[in-house]
Amino acid sequence: MDSITQIVLGAAVGEAVLGRKIGNKAMLLGALGGTIPDFDVAATFFTDTVTALEIHRGFTHSIVFAISFGLLFGWLCSLWDKRATLKQWWLFWFSCFVTHALLDTHTTWGTQLFWPLDIRLDYKNIFVIDPLYTLPFLTFLLIAAFHRKDNPKRRKFNNLGLIVSTSYLCLTIILKGFAFVKFKNELESQEISHLGIQVKPSPFNTIMWIANVETEDSFLIGYYSFFDTQPVQFYEHPKNHEALGDLAEDPLVKRLIKITESWYTISIKNNQVYLNDLRFGQLSVNPETERYAFSYLIEETDSGVHISEEIKDSRDARKLLSDLWERMWGN
Repeated sequence: MDSITQIVLGAAVGEAVLGRKIGNKAMLLGALGGTIPDFDVAATFFTDTVTALEIHRGFTHSIVFAISFGLLFGWLCSLWDKRATLKQWWLFWFSCFVTHALLDTHTTWGTQLFWPLDIRLDYKNIFVIDPLYTLPFLTFLLIAAFHRKDNPKRRKFNNLGLIVSTSYLCLTIILKGFAFVKFKNELESQEISHLGIQVKPSPFNTIMWIANVETEDSFLIGYYSFFDTQPVQFYEHPKNHEALGDLAEDPLVKRLIKITESWYTISIKNNQVYLNDLRFGQLSVNPETERYAFSYLIEETDSGVHISEEIKDSRDARKLLSDLWERMWGN
């Protein structure tokens, strides 16, 4: 999830664990704990694009990290503030770290919660930024912060924030189930045979959902809003995997393909090869567009194959928001 959401979650969890003992310090340190796992993004400054992608939401989003670094931070804090024991401080940091990772499992990218096992949990039931999850949660947290640590209302409002946000998260799983059934029924009624299907929410909401459907030679992309009155339209995106040629055998390219879980297409633009990660959709609600949220340029250089992420145009994001709002209310 986005940084603000993780800060709010960390602050609320910190308050729930140690708020009665250390007051607002629990929220402040919890907010810090909610951001620490995302420090893995710093890998982009020290390593290549593919390795940075492999590191992202890996070790720092694992139970191993939550236990070991929870103990380290807990020990340091127990030396600094004696109002809580080492065990209580460890529980504090462990809870902040592990809830961060658990929340991220619900997004499209997911997490390697059981690192070092090569298992990525990605339930795809909530977009990385969802105001309906974050804003009510933030409101209850701020109300709680204005009460003294020994005031029962402080704990009440903080708990309400945790309950409401968790309830909404559970609701998104149910909504995804409805969307999945709708897409499956549409594929059946349109007599579209397929090898696999992924369903995920469109940006910033859980009203409209996106399906990636794999067929033998292509991927189909379709949108469905709960306000739709017309059948789902699926648009074809040829896999074009053969366009990789000898690049398909390069170790770095193979690693990138593994990251995409084989949900990718290949585009040739200006005689350059691009690998498009379909899991994160497009920069448009028009499924026929070839502007993808994550696209990687693959170049052969004197020192070997080089992979870099295509730079996004801010104008695409602004248009996406406008088109998304219009499409969300039905076809």
